[in-house]
Amino acid sequence: MTATDDRPAEIGTPRRRSEDARLVSGRTRWTDNIAPAGTLHVAFLRSPHAHARIERVDVAAARRAPNVVAAFSGADLADEQGSLPCAWVVTEDMRHPEHPPMAVREVRYAGEPVACVVARDRAAAADALEEIDVDYAPLPAVVDMEAAVADGADLVHDALGTNESYTWVFENGDLDAAMRDAPVVLERRYVQQRLIPTAMEPRSVVCVPEGDEFTVYSATQIPHILRLMLATVTGIPEHRLRVVAPDVGGGFGSKLQVYGEEVLALLLARRLGRPVKWTESRSEGNMTVHHGRDQIQRLTLAADGDGRIRGLKVDLLADMGAYLMLVTPGIPLLGAFMFNGIYKMDAYSFTCTGVFTTKTPTDAYRGAGRPEATYAIERLMDELAAELGLDPIEVRRRNWIGHGEFPYDTIAGLTYDSGNYEAATEQALRLLEYDKLRAEQADRRDRRDPVQLGIGVSTFTEMCGLAPSRVLGSLSYGAGGWEHAAVRVLPSGKVEVVTGSSAHGQGHETAWAQIAADRLGVPFEDVRVLHGDTAVSPKGMDTYGSRSLAVGGIALYSACDKVVEKARKVAAHLLEAAEDDLEFTAGRFGVRGVPGAGATIQEVATAAFAAHDLPDGVEPSLDSDATFDPDNFSFPHGTHLCAAEVDTETGMVRIRKYVAVDDVGKVVNPLIVEGQVHGGLAQGIAQALYEEAVYDADGNLTTTTMADYLIPSAADLPEFVTDRTETPATSNPLGVKGVGEAGTIASTPAVVNAIVDALRPFGVSDVPMPCTPERVWRALRATEGGAR
Repeated sequence: MTATDDRPAEIGTPRRRSEDARLVSGRTRWTDNIAPAGTLHVAFLRSPHAHARIERVDVAAARRAPNVVAAFSGADLADEQGSLPCAWVVTEDMRHPEHPPMAVREVRYAGEPVACVVARDRAAAADALEEIDVDYAPLPAVVDMEAAVADGADLVHDALGTNESYTWVFENGDLDAAMRDAPVVLERRYVQQRLIPTAMEPRSVVCVPEGDEFTVYSATQIPHILRLMLATVTGIPEHRLRVVAPDVGGGFGSKLQVYGEEVLALLLARRLGRPVKWTESRSEGNMTVHHGRDQIQRLTLAADGDGRIRGLKVDLLADMGAYLMLVTPGIPLLGAFMFNGIYKMDAYSFTCTGVFTTKTPTDAYRGAGRPEATYAIERLMDELAAELGLDPIEVRRRNWIGHGEFPYDTIAGLTYDSGNYEAATEQALRLLEYDKLRAEQADRRDRRDPVQLGIGVSTFTEMCGLAPSRVLGSLSYGAGGWEHAAVRVLPSGKVEVVTGSSAHGQGHETAWAQIAADRLGVPFEDVRVLHGDTAVSPKGMDTYGSRSLAVGGIALYSACDKVVEKARKVAAHLLEAAEDDLEFTAGRFGVRGVPGAGATIQEVATAAFAAHDLPDGVEPSLDSDATFDPDNFSFPHGTHLCAAEVDTETGMVRIRKYVAVDDVGKVVNPLIVEGQVHGGLAQGIAQALYEEAVYDADGNLTTTTMADYLIPSAADLPEFVTDRTETPATSNPLGVKGVGEAGTIASTPAVVNAIVDALRPFGVSDVPMPCTPERVWRALRATEGGAR
């Protein structure tokens, strides 16, 4: 039980994740593996129409089907199902329609549930759906955002009298003066296509009644928030609800949600007095998991003749879908503070209009507003460089915040605490062999090579570590951004860490154990991390927005320090020394000036447990907890460079080399950072080249299967060259920043900029995402200089 002075520091050690053995092998407890005795299975009948009145729902035949226990329409549950919550009322006049978990009078997107069957097995429930008879009166679909806000548009919610949910405005500086007589004014329109998160594990929920109490197992990112919201919607007292997020197979924001299926499963368990279970199919999930992105960006940038930015105007239309879900209206507003990127400017204006359509609701998807903003400004920087005949790197150098200017108050109202954009960029240029590739590009252009080479640049930052509670309050968000942790030192000296952050693939169990091992001076193997169960971890704000380490990790850091201070009092008494004379190093208290005198923290823990000889007023426990509420966001940054070959005859794009140099502050576990960057790159590149949720004119989702919605495999992606610079954050004692979303945020504009750079000699200045071969080919042929 003794620590040794020569044990290497855990923070910074590239440990393999201790949880991976069970996760990768599947030998763990996913929600769908949970089947208490007597479990009933629920299946949902979903609307085939994007918009229709419900004239009649007849479930009588379904109730008579084999192995069916019950069947319900939305009307049957209308008095108890309530309305799904939206926690972010972004303006005082925001229009927020009721959102019943199961439709009662009208459906507003294809896939919205209208009835359900509860049966003794999953197959019986699904089969009985065919026995339900529904009469619909179709209504006009509202699919196009720009048409939705035009005069005389068909309405998604008649009672609102408009398809606009809100308009939110931020302005700083004199934009008119910045634009007036500017030598360069660029106007661009970019579309952020709709994406489907597609986590590896589908959604699943199991609700178990236990007297007047309920345990809800859910594949969720937010067990604590889900518990509160289920209590609010159903009326079940919060202290009678336990929510457990077992091992969760990915989320990417899609499980940062309170879904109707979770509410309905709980209500059915209460009605029937039996455990109720639901697991979605992949096609069902594509239609009903909230979607991401879906913005139309109208941008105006003014600059001087030397490329210095004077002002930026952003006008967004953001597709809310049919309803406002948990944080739907606030997602595009997170980007409001990032459209300026790493650049200095004199004036900035941002306007966002949230628009209702008859499509699946949108909400958080990896990056949540930040990728959209980064895409816009990084595309504009390349456009500005082309307009002035400058190298894209040079234009950025003339505008970015210098490393000696931090902390820096940005035009968007944030204070960037630290950064070194120069260092990250120089490292990336070296790794890409930038000058060599530019020379090859010039040679290919001179030779009129049918396969052209393009180089894309993305120098980005993001705000993460969501979020300072006061900032969230100023934005009218319905909760805070703190996080909680507790450390329990057991009598044997082993350690249990309880965290309010709820992992779904990030590696918390390993990284948190490393932090605790370092702060307490105990072996890594002696630390166990507990999470995801509100009965074990009653306090927490959960996991999203790259907040786990920068907020939850700091709560743990503080709790560990409290343990050491508690132990110091006991150790001083045991060693008959003054507290100020004690030194704590590598898990051992020593007495300054008295070699050999000392006690390990494990020995102190045992003494505290025995309580035979404690100082007066000292409790017999070292256990401590802490809550951390950040004063500021953290701001990771980096430079991503993409070299892409574009076949001008076929439109085929091949990423030849991709370099990512990220600065995420102090690194706890380099292997975890690498994994997060690689996964983020895959999703960002997928938006640039492959993924798009497509609706037809009638509001039908046409990409409901993996055959239609293209997720890239490892074979579709390049080998990544990654590296890091390190500029510690000043907003927390560990100096850490977020990393979970960095790759996604940076990579999309890098890839698209590379494609456009390859095609610019042909007159192409944009290719709509995803940049499929057909779209690249059509962009070429739409220009006078296009390939023939």
